[in-house]
Amino acid sequence: MALPPLVDPVAQLTPAEAARTARHHVLFPLGEEGQRRLQAAHVAIVGAGGLGSPALLALAAAGVGRLTVIDDDDVDASNLQRQVMHRTRDIGRAKVDSAVRAGHDLAPECDVVAVRERLTADNAGRILRGADVVIDGSDTFATREIVDAACAAIGVPLVWGVVQEFHAQVTVFWADPPAGAPATRLSDLHPAGAVGNVPTCAEVGVLGALVMQVGSLMATQAILLVAGIGDPLVGRIALVDALRSTTREVPFRASSPATPPPIPRTVPTEVTDAELRGALIRTLVIDVREPSERRDGVIAGSVAIPVAEVLADPSAAAARVRDAADGRDVVTVCAAGVRSARATAALAGAGLTSRSLTGGMRTWSGAVVAPDEGGRA
Repeated sequence: MALPPLVDPVAQLTPAEAARTARHHVLFPLGEEGQRRLQAAHVAIVGAGGLGSPALLALAAAGVGRLTVIDDDDVDASNLQRQVMHRTRDIGRAKVDSAVRAGHDLAPECDVVAVRERLTADNAGRILRGADVVIDGSDTFATREIVDAACAAIGVPLVWGVVQEFHAQVTVFWADPPAGAPATRLSDLHPAGAVGNVPTCAEVGVLGALVMQVGSLMATQAILLVAGIGDPLVGRIALVDALRSTTREVPFRASSPATPPPIPRTVPTEVTDAELRGALIRTLVIDVREPSERRDGVIAGSVAIPVAEVLADPSAAAARVRDAADGRDVVTVCAAGVRSARATAALAGAGLTSRSLTGGMRTWSGAVVAPDEGGRA
């Protein structure tokens, strides 16, 4: 369902901008008028990282007149695998500086405004006010909730996306949409408190190519909304599975008092640092980290089985662990407790009881030894 355009078009494009965006002018139903609406639009992008990078590049190239980019972080070498706006020479520099350069290089008439601040509940309204649409490329649910609340208060649509490992979700939240369109908020999809501890991409990884795909999809949603064309993802969520090469959509609507509460997530049994140290003599520790991570030290006597092996064949992994455990309790460990919790859940599905070390090696206060003393089942 096409929605009314968000902005009135500018009177005309400059000759240079008209030449640069000529392929849009013959594109039905966008056309030359839609291109003039893009030139009149102001899009705010929260986060200059994996999703913000392709979104900014796509929107600047598309001819959006003004882009505000909000990020307080600096470029790290590990960002370059997916944050395509940055270059090796940018390492150590502000991400928003890359955004300004990249936007101007692609589209000299695009006004790229850099805001080097972390978005908070106190400043979100001030920073986002004036935008016609907001793209949320932030990396924590706390920030996403702040962005959603600010967009609802301002009354603008929020293009929302999330990527983890090989999976992604994209939708448009709009608390007060035009007549006929469903009103939705982040809490309708992910109720407050239901998300739990979401692992970071540093802990479980993310496919760089998928991040670029999703950022471009989010930019497309902004273009549809600005120009008032097509059928944007309002009241629908796109689900992308890169491993299976599938994209599907699921409708959703605003929750109501009659909506049943979400089903509680099954939380794998955990063990604390102190509990494990006290029971280490009668416990087999399964280290599910990668070999490169184990170089910094391992828990004495631990057995290495990377989480990918556990998840690929839980039954085979469970059999190996049973043989190695020889009746002892089993505890899984990783860097921060996220992958080990997944391994514990997978082993449980194969009939093997284990516990995950809360906080992983980051919280381990016991002795560590060189990795070649750890062994492998």
